[in-house]
Amino acid sequence: MDTVDTAELLLPRSRMANERLHAMIPGGAHTYAKGDDQYPENLAPVISHGRGAHVWDIDGNRYIEYGSGLRSVSLGHAHPRVLEAVRRELDRGSNFVRPSIVEVEAAERFLATVPTAEMVKFAKNGSDATTAAVRLARAVTGRPRVAICGDHPFFSVDDWFIGTTPMSAGIPAATNELTVTFPYGDLAATEELLTRYQDEIACLILEPAGHTEPPPGYLAGLRELAHRHGCVLVFDEMITGFRWSEAGAQGLYGVVPDLSTFGKALGNGFAVSALAGRRDLMERGGLRHSGDRVFLLSTTHGAETHSLAAAMAVQTIYAEEGVTARLHALGERLAAGVRGAAAAMGVGDHIVVRGRASNLVFATLDENRQPSQRYRTLFLRRLLAGGVLAPSFVVSSALDDADIDHTVDVVAQACAVYRKALDAADPTPWLAGRPVKPVFRRLA
Repeated sequence: MDTVDTAELLLPRSRMANERLHAMIPGGAHTYAKGDDQYPENLAPVISHGRGAHVWDIDGNRYIEYGSGLRSVSLGHAHPRVLEAVRRELDRGSNFVRPSIVEVEAAERFLATVPTAEMVKFAKNGSDATTAAVRLARAVTGRPRVAICGDHPFFSVDDWFIGTTPMSAGIPAATNELTVTFPYGDLAATEELLTRYQDEIACLILEPAGHTEPPPGYLAGLRELAHRHGCVLVFDEMITGFRWSEAGAQGLYGVVPDLSTFGKALGNGFAVSALAGRRDLMERGGLRHSGDRVFLLSTTHGAETHSLAAAMAVQTIYAEEGVTARLHALGERLAAGVRGAAAAMGVGDHIVVRGRASNLVFATLDENRQPSQRYRTLFLRRLLAGGVLAPSFVVSSALDDADIDHTVDVVAQACAVYRKALDAADPTPWLAGRPVKPVFRRLA
């Protein structure tokens, strides 16, 4: 079936599959951000397969996909060079009782790509890497508290972070008390926090950049502040890694953290993450030091050979094909098109595209210009009806100009309906069910 172009999208097989998912899997998905509550009612497609920038649902509909794999599939689905590298290792075995030579090669390749790091250890997901960074910082400083940037939405599934969200059930209050927050871009407020908890904060952890560029001198100032107060600076580069530059935000802005974590784009959908940083810190999780040992990262599948091969292929492709520059060019084209379409329909102040070109998101604002889940629902419904699956506008390099042009056309159609809802001061007639819900909420 061609791309959906009707006003109404019917997904009978996906609806049945979603019921089966909920019957067996809590939340109906293995990642909350992929849950059907994030999509309009009865319009949560279940995916059959993907290729490049397109995915097909089990009802036979094709979509242009954005935010692929929660930003992990930045080269597009089933990329041939990545698959070739993976298949080569699959025939040689995936896991052994001793390290594989692939671990040596993958570490060398990573440290060449991210030269600001001196050692690296691989894992399977971002949470393991960020929690390892926190544990290491606590060990080397002897301090209990963790300071997280409160402006960034997610760091880990582990208690030290999830306890700060509305979904804190099951986490002891004593654990929550050990995590404090600081605002992005405000060095004075961060220094006040470090002074208030003098000699208690083990690390500052943040995404080095987000939907806005760091203020001039901010990251360098934060590094100086952290070191002056004796704590470890950790950059969470899960999103910024590769999308800002091959070496992440630290490579782009020239500010070197003590520790950093990578994932998502690193494996183009294959499960691999990394903790990297200063040798004197990282070695505390090793064997060549005289201090107390830190149980840093020790995972059965952390060095699975085919995932490391995927990571090496991804890094090669980024370097040889200038992928980061392509992501920015595609994002700039998309952002300009969406903004133009929204402005032409009189909703330019209500559908707002934000973020770096390689990492675009959109906000849906109501008639009072406040964030609205109901207007988001309306917008998503129209995108899906036009064959665009877009929880964000995060691009992959597999998109082409025709994909972008089609997306902008669909956005324009959605904006026309959005304008009608704004004029009525009520999007309800266009929702056809309950609104989409935020991921982090206390009650289901």
